[in-house]
Amino acid sequence: MEHIYQYAWIIPFIPLPVPLLIGVGLLLFPTATQNLRRMWAFTSIFFLTITMIFSMMLSIQQINSNSIYQYVWSWTINNDFSFEFGYFLDPLTSIMSVLITTVAILVLIYSDNYMSHDGGYLRFFAYMSFFNTSMLGLVTSSNLIQIYIFWELVGMCSYLLIGFWFTRPIAANACQKAFVTNRVGDFGLLLGILGLYWVTGSFDFRDLFEIFTNLIKNNEVNLFFCILCTFLLFAGAVAKSAQFPLHVWLPDAMEGPTPISALIHAATMVAAGIFLVARLFPLFKVIPYIMYVIAFIGIITLFFGATLALAQKDIKRSLAYSTMSQLGYMMLALGMGSYRAALFHLITHAYSKALLFLGSGSLIHSMETLVGYSPEKSQNMVLMGGLTKHLPITKTAFLIGTLSLCGLPPLACFWSKDEILNASWLYSPILALIAYFTAGLTAFYMFRIYFLTFDGHFNLYCKNYSGQKSSSLYSISLWGKEGLKPINNNFSLFTLLTMNTTREGASVFMKKSYKISRNFVKMMPSFITDTDFYNKNISAYPTESDNTILFPLIVLILFTFFIGLIGIPFNQEGIELDN
Repeated sequence: MEHIYQYAWIIPFIPLPVPLLIGVGLLLFPTATQNLRRMWAFTSIFFLTITMIFSMMLSIQQINSNSIYQYVWSWTINNDFSFEFGYFLDPLTSIMSVLITTVAILVLIYSDNYMSHDGGYLRFFAYMSFFNTSMLGLVTSSNLIQIYIFWELVGMCSYLLIGFWFTRPIAANACQKAFVTNRVGDFGLLLGILGLYWVTGSFDFRDLFEIFTNLIKNNEVNLFFCILCTFLLFAGAVAKSAQFPLHVWLPDAMEGPTPISALIHAATMVAAGIFLVARLFPLFKVIPYIMYVIAFIGIITLFFGATLALAQKDIKRSLAYSTMSQLGYMMLALGMGSYRAALFHLITHAYSKALLFLGSGSLIHSMETLVGYSPEKSQNMVLMGGLTKHLPITKTAFLIGTLSLCGLPPLACFWSKDEILNASWLYSPILALIAYFTAGLTAFYMFRIYFLTFDGHFNLYCKNYSGQKSSSLYSISLWGKEGLKPINNNFSLFTLLTMNTTREGASVFMKKSYKISRNFVKMMPSFITDTDFYNKNISAYPTESDNTILFPLIVLILFTFFIGLIGIPFNQEGIELDN
């Protein structure tokens, strides 16, 4: 199996031909490329599947041999400076590669249907494939310069995908906000890399860790300067993983398509900051002051994210703040020195939150068939409710993801969050109390999302878009008078869907016209048109999504049930990865 390591350098580059060929095709043969767009989606999924299989083989080899493999090529060499380009394979690389590829494949399958109506379908798959290349290059990098190159490419892909619908001003502003906020952290990361090179003379991880540790232990370097350099490195992770105070970009990033939110802003890209701290953990752990800062930022972030999630009406923004809070748990674990617990929660949270985001996307997709695309309407939880019987599979998937994130055994997040809470109690009772209280808040806001969305009665036609009850919808009388006889929701919906509706009046069975409420006439153009009625493009209630959307949800349900078992110490001694 040793020869597998020798060809591991191809992992980041397997998905790369897809965006290159799509770009060339759209430039030279736009019509033919557009006509064959489903073929490019299949090609993208196929190449990523090859990458996933290769990553799994490397993971199996890592488990069997417990070895670390590094291969480098000389890039530039002179008397004062040398730079090598290569790849670094260890358990962290294997874990991240499998996580990235498995979630990405499911999201691409999901996106084939979710984005099928969009004119930017091919552009979407080109961006996604290039993001996967950048993320895989990031986790396999062997030195800090490589990490920084792929770090910026990941940020660029995030910018393009958040602003995918760039004709909408709110989406354009969101991608600019994410870009500017991340530049703050990225500039700090660059300064930290340069400072460490000035101290150690190396970018390579192995040499860097060994030299830096010896310098600190032997007191041969200015401690304040080392603290400053490591803090600047941490600043890059703070921005990328939406930690306080550079968290402000993540909720606005939900303006991108929902598959983007599931892959980039829940499972992989926001985990890049956690990955960076884990990769550079040997640097941070020799400086206790930095470990305190990491733990402090983590505890603030997890509490702050949970409290912000309590007050959201938009389902995706609620899940975004939930992601921020869970990333805070991971950062807290790293600051406490619980390397294993942080990575364990990174894995379990990625699958659980991808399930929740894709479930919300299925829900939004179904709502859009009723009201036409408008995030203010189709993502507003106040306008939902009572969807259990209409979206049973989506409801089941969302419930399982909710229970997992709340820490209900034996679902995935129970095992990882339990380790973090246990470590926090041993580290500091004060931090433990905050972490335990926030775990309770997590259960509260997640079930708030679930009950607002699936419990009760369907509220779309019972409330106007400001969230207040609309008397006009209750006061439509078959006799053309307001307030004469309130009718129940089911009858009013049936009436609307069976009558010949115009802006002036309504006729039941096309025999006689009756005047309708003036307020209703004002509301009607915002979500119902004559063409919709005649062409039957709307229905009274949402309907379940297509199989290509539901299939990734079912697979993620299985992951959510069973992925937590990988961290259970079935033997008495357990498995210790902190060293």
